[in-house]
Amino acid sequence: MSNCPLKVAISILFWRRLFAVVFTSSFLLPNLGSEPARAQVNEYCQLSSAAAQQKESLRLSALKGKQDAQTRYQSIIQEQAQKLKQCRSRTWPQTQALWLRLYPCDVQPGIIDQVMDRIVNGGYNQVYIEVFYDGQVLLPARANPTVWPAVIRTPGAENIDILATAIKKGRQRGLKVYAWMFTTNFGYTYAQRPDRASAIARNGKGQTSLYVVDNGSQLFIDPYNLQAKRDYYQLVQQVLRRRPDGLLLDYVRYPRQAGSDSIATKVSDLWLFSPATQEALFKRAQNYKALDLIRRFLSKGFVTGGDVAEVDKLYPQEGEPLWQGRNPLAQKSILPATDRQRILQWDLWQLAVAHAMQGILDFVTIASYPAKQQGVSTGVVFFPDGNQTVGQGYDSRLQPWDRFPNTLEWHPMAYGNCGNASCIVSQVQRVLSMAKPGTQIIPALAGQWGKSVSNRPSLEVQMQALRQFAPQLKGVSHFAYSWQYPQNDSDRKFCRVK
Repeated sequence: MSNCPLKVAISILFWRRLFAVVFTSSFLLPNLGSEPARAQVNEYCQLSSAAAQQKESLRLSALKGKQDAQTRYQSIIQEQAQKLKQCRSRTWPQTQALWLRLYPCDVQPGIIDQVMDRIVNGGYNQVYIEVFYDGQVLLPARANPTVWPAVIRTPGAENIDILATAIKKGRQRGLKVYAWMFTTNFGYTYAQRPDRASAIARNGKGQTSLYVVDNGSQLFIDPYNLQAKRDYYQLVQQVLRRRPDGLLLDYVRYPRQAGSDSIATKVSDLWLFSPATQEALFKRAQNYKALDLIRRFLSKGFVTGGDVAEVDKLYPQEGEPLWQGRNPLAQKSILPATDRQRILQWDLWQLAVAHAMQGILDFVTIASYPAKQQGVSTGVVFFPDGNQTVGQGYDSRLQPWDRFPNTLEWHPMAYGNCGNASCIVSQVQRVLSMAKPGTQIIPALAGQWGKSVSNRPSLEVQMQALRQFAPQLKGVSHFAYSWQYPQNDSDRKFCRVK
């Protein structure tokens, strides 16, 4: 990834031109105020060990039924919520969020309280709770009308609404609680439904994503498929019934592939070979010549001079092949078929890529609509390099994040891994350079406080490096709770918490 302004500008112009040509549619300075607050929080708005331990002791006593401890526990929660609000309002970033996955074992009394307390202790004022992942939903088993199984299927816990509980307990502590969801990755369980077979994305080799993603659990759907849209829309509506403060759409893309397959260079690499996607593509044709050539291009991966000449003979009454966004110069029609073939093949390739990307954009519009109706904030999560070109090829994820509307929050996963913060800064710079004015950008960082992990510097170092972009950047998130508290996360996952 280059930091060269010229290359960034060229990249921006290229993407704008691609969509215009093909078609259009749808650094941490403390200022903490009063002495009591100063005694309890540090320059990162983190609680002191003494304050955290006092709160935990009260939680454990309250859990044993001691009423006085319960009263004091609730009082200290409210007090710390106010101090957190004051600190974050005066400390960059004003929004600091943490990504969290809940487990069936978290239904045990007091566990959600403990988790939320730890998040507040870390200076966070937002939490992103994973509510749809790996083909499971964080809804009560007996109040789950979606096509996916509930995360919690423990006998006796069928009515427990852990998402509603987590939202309530988060808010009690001054946290905004977002629902974090996979989007076009519907999970392995969806693939087990015979009645959803046509909704699954396929490439030109007849493969689904189950065969090209390493862990074999990621199932990407056809974003043009009406049934897939209905299924996801219903899911979003059910999540919003729990009244989260926001919605985060993750996996808004096609599968990430490995090796040479990580770059899509031919039409068979694209996820265009499911019925709804093809039907929508054919509808982009504006005359019979275009429709015929699109069909030939999909079936063979190319068109020949002979194809062009044959189509000319089949539809002599038509001029140039036309599809949405294609406006060829009139004189092209008098060129020899061999010369027109090169132009048409390139235009068909651009059409195929843009059509695939437009499916992602349209799905985001549908997925975010229920939240928009209710005035709930919605964000899109993406890889800063997920929309790049490589020669005449494209990143296989085909993630057109630079086309996401600026009415949505942008959450770029700045997970650059180069031993220092320079590559992370470069990724954030790239997003900032492409975002329209007014776009709320909240980078996601991976790491731990106080130490380097997996060749990434500590969160302090990463945060200091991004401080230079304030005030344009007012929020940052950290992936994830499991990295901050690995032992606690493991204990909760396997019900070892008591």
